[in-house]
Amino acid sequence: MKAAVATLCAMLAAPAAFAQSEDALKQFFEGKTVVVRLDMPATQTGVDVYADARRPLNFDDYSARLKSMGVAIHSGDSVMVTKVKLKDKLIEFHLAGGGYGTAGDDTSTTVYVPSTPKSNREKDLEREVKQETDPARKRRLQRDLDDVRREREREDQRNQAASAVASEQKRQRIAEQRLHAGSRFNIRYQNGVPPGVTAGGVMAALAEYVEFPFADRPSAVPGRFEAGLDRRPPSAAPMPLRKGMSWDDVRRAFGEPEKTTDRMEGRLNVTSASFANGDQRLDAEFVEGVLIKYSISSR
Repeated sequence: MKAAVATLCAMLAAPAAFAQSEDALKQFFEGKTVVVRLDMPATQTGVDVYADARRPLNFDDYSARLKSMGVAIHSGDSVMVTKVKLKDKLIEFHLAGGGYGTAGDDTSTTVYVPSTPKSNREKDLEREVKQETDPARKRRLQRDLDDVRREREREDQRNQAASAVASEQKRQRIAEQRLHAGSRFNIRYQNGVPPGVTAGGVMAALAEYVEFPFADRPSAVPGRFEAGLDRRPPSAAPMPLRKGMSWDDVRRAFGEPEKTTDRMEGRLNVTSASFANGDQRLDAEFVEGVLIKYSISSR
């Protein structure tokens, strides 16, 4: 796990020159195998991860989807990344098919059976009853009409019973299909997907929930990590605070830290720092110069 964290940090700090387009993200991730660290709901709605929020995962929504849809991918499973798709405010990260409910999937659990139409015999009897003037004959015609109507109603009841059975069978079939159609992460950003989002940014957003074994290979890293290196022009405006920022980016946004402490976790250097900016206080953790966790509070 620590090796994976180290690789994530290397990816996160890659220079802006390696900014990935959707095509490049597809090339980097699609077809690779990852390991999930939480149960994934059996639906295309997947798991929402709010990359720039203090609480990245809404556990109420997550639990409700697991309860209603079941589990398609279990914690610890190795699965293939089948699609990466960028949209205005989210990145879809599909696993093993992306979840049941995408285009072409039949999500309706109802088997519709139309009501039994009136037969020609019933229509003829209705017309004859209306036109008949002889009371005795009218009564006989009405009895015949009632018999025909009751038979139609019985046929309707049989059809509805068959529909209920077929609908239940279809519901069970779809539920089973859901369990084998994969799931997805929806990485959401309040102000839109950051321009030039990198593979490292995607991996950082999912770091708590996914392991990327293929990224442990040096050749998988598009660019070499240099801790604390800032390659943006001096005039560039500070970026909004988010996981994956460099030490220098955070210093530009919050100034010099009031306090820092360093510790080693395996071969990784972990720095805890406290910053003050106006009436805000930032407590942050950096691994090899890359922001991996933070909280903001009032002073």
